[in-house]
Amino acid sequence: MRRPPRGVPKEEFARRDFYDVWLPNLAPSAELMAQGRAAESEAEWKAFRRGYESEMKQPDAAHVLDLLAAMSHHAAFAVGCYCEDERRCHRSILRELLAQRGASIA
Repeated sequence: MRRPPRGVPKEEFARRDFYDVWLPNLAPSAELMAQGRAAESEAEWKAFRRGYESEMKQPDAAHVLDLLAAMSHHAAFAVGCYCEDERRCHRSILRELLAQRGASIA
């Protein structure tokens, strides 16, 4: 996710089980997220997907994806988001990108 939960102090994110580590560089850019939320047709969703995959090829994101894929063989972790429908959420694409890098996915 791009932005942390509103109204929750940073010190309480882990304690209140929002997340332990926040990785906003794996979230779509604000502009792309707006495009994804507005996507109604399959063609619009595919355009969002192409844009997100392109953003994840940037060095900062690609290095984190490589790190997570490697870590997945030695530690359990979860990737989450607030979207209700995973089929229309960047986390489903993120899972695929991790799998392409050889991540162990349960």
